[in-house]
Amino acid sequence: MKQNPLSFQLKLNPEDFLPATEEEKQSQIIMRESVSFWKDGMRRLAKNKVAMVSLVVIIIVMIFSFIVPSFYPYSYKEQAKGANNLAPMQYSEEEQARIDAGEKVFPHIFGTDNLGRDYAIRVMMGSRISLLVGLIATGIIFIIGSAYGSIAAFFGGWVDLVMMRIVDIIYTIPDILLIVLLSFALNAPLETLKDVPGFSWVGIVGKNLISIFIVFALLYWVGMARMVRSQVLMLKESEYVTAARALGVGNGKIIKKHLLTNCIGTLIVTTTLQIPSSIFTESFLSFLGMGVAVPLPSLGSLASSAINGMNTYPYLLFIPAILISLIILSFNLFGDGLRDAFDPKLKN
Repeated sequence: MKQNPLSFQLKLNPEDFLPATEEEKQSQIIMRESVSFWKDGMRRLAKNKVAMVSLVVIIIVMIFSFIVPSFYPYSYKEQAKGANNLAPMQYSEEEQARIDAGEKVFPHIFGTDNLGRDYAIRVMMGSRISLLVGLIATGIIFIIGSAYGSIAAFFGGWVDLVMMRIVDIIYTIPDILLIVLLSFALNAPLETLKDVPGFSWVGIVGKNLISIFIVFALLYWVGMARMVRSQVLMLKESEYVTAARALGVGNGKIIKKHLLTNCIGTLIVTTTLQIPSSIFTESFLSFLGMGVAVPLPSLGSLASSAINGMNTYPYLLFIPAILISLIILSFNLFGDGLRDAFDPKLKN
């Protein structure tokens, strides 16, 4: 039969209606890798060049602070005779005479301070103290803030009302005044305690630093508590929480296993951003003379000691100041990278 050239009839073959083979079925399947929340977040973090550079800087500072001092030839409290206020890479007359005699003498990379102590090792130890204070204080804030905020949000009602009013009251307490008062109040008890066997570290750390930790435990967790409360208020109405209650799971287990676990990404980001704030607070208080006990240095106390000789020896002030800025900036940028990677609201 002759086909009309103006017809729109299709040419169909019986083979077109045969079942597809397995190879044809597989060719139509678009496979996509199953990616977990953490794996996706780490992948996004790795693509953030600023965050990765900040992480490298943090690691270098950690090595500089915790590993290098173990094999550095000078001690942070060792005073070299006749080596007062040496410029970077400069030797004292005694050290120069030893070099002329054929002895090898390690240079003072950052010079020395007014007591003849190598400044490089003191900067290393100072950054170690500042980092430790920041990390320990952040750990205290994380524990107290997450527990307090989750309990207030989970129980709600008058419990939440009373607990949040306590937070509002704590916000009004001046932290510096409290540190000064605690330093005086703890002076006599700590003097007695440091003579007790096993508590000799109290005399090394000093009453001011112990007061700082107490103030962090008393005051600085309120921001973390409010953040955790807002997260738990959204999560506690979820189906899995209702199911856990129906199964008779205890309140403590629900908070720990279901609520805090599901906001751990936000907690990590907030905790990371809290570290530079804690370091800055410690450095600021040490600069005011309310930090670690001498001769133990911190970056703030080093800057405070160098402020009087800034016109003559400016590098003694610039080195700790630059290191404080570098540490705080690196942690802030890395925290921003974590937030961009793990915050679901910021995902495309």
